[in-house]
Amino acid sequence: MADNVGSKVSYFLVGLGVGALLGVLFAPKSGEDTREYLTKRADEGREFAQKKAKELRDRADDLIERGKDVATRKRDSIAAAVDAGREAFLRETKS
Repeated sequence: MADNVGSKVSYFLVGLGVGALLGVLFAPKSGEDTREYLTKRADEGREFAQKKAKELRDRADDLIERGKDVATRKRDSIAAAVDAGREAFLRETKS
């Protein structure tokens, strides 16, 4: 999954670069206007990337917590089974 996210981010960044280059080459605006536009778009792209990174971190944290909960439940279940087996063994050995 990490490779999939990494490749999506890479494609996004490549697309951003190609779009910026084409925008500069075919810009009907003055150089100053074009620079302002590109700066604005770059800021939007950075904000988008930061937002997605935060969402991914939040999802990862959620998955980690869920994994810890499952592991705790399984550990408790196994401990109860071991205790029950030990008690059954002790009962059988006393008989």
